[in-house]
Amino acid sequence: MALDLSGAPGLEAFYRGDRTVMEQCYREHFDDVDRAVARTLQGADRENVVYEVFYRLLADEAFRRSFDGAMLGAWLARVASNMAIDAVRRAGREVALPPDEANRLAEGRGSVRFEEQAEAREWLRKFRERVPPKWLPVFEACFVERLDQRTAAARLGLARTTLAYQALRLKWLLERFVLEERGP
Repeated sequence: MALDLSGAPGLEAFYRGDRTVMEQCYREHFDDVDRAVARTLQGADRENVVYEVFYRLLADEAFRRSFDGAMLGAWLARVASNMAIDAVRRAGREVALPPDEANRLAEGRGSVRFEEQAEAREWLRKFRERVPPKWLPVFEACFVERLDQRTAAARLGLARTTLAYQALRLKWLLERFVLEERGP
């Protein structure tokens, strides 16, 4: 039976996040979302965005309420496409350090003062307190030890896509944390 959100009870169940409605939505529209993301991204990045669309759908009532009740598949595809474009833009803003600069910083030969190092350690301690315990090993491997995803996944015994998803969520959590710590 196809998901029917045309009536007020069906739409209200969707807005509430009714488990049965959410499950049916996932089953019926996963392929729509995946195709929309695949136009822009591939591999683990594609999977991360698809998971993020459904995570928001499950976790965020305000997000669900932004749906006006017409053509759920088209709405989800548009949301997914926009999120994929945003992911590409974010990746484009990332700047890689030249290898010699990265090595210099890794070996501690930088011009970072002791006070700055102490402040960074304190920020790191505060952030670790906010990280969900099951994500802490991924944080340590990917962000502290700076292991690539394949190496970190193998070491932690996780699927690479699982690790990539957790790393993405950690990145967003870290961004929010830094913005909160800096203040307005």
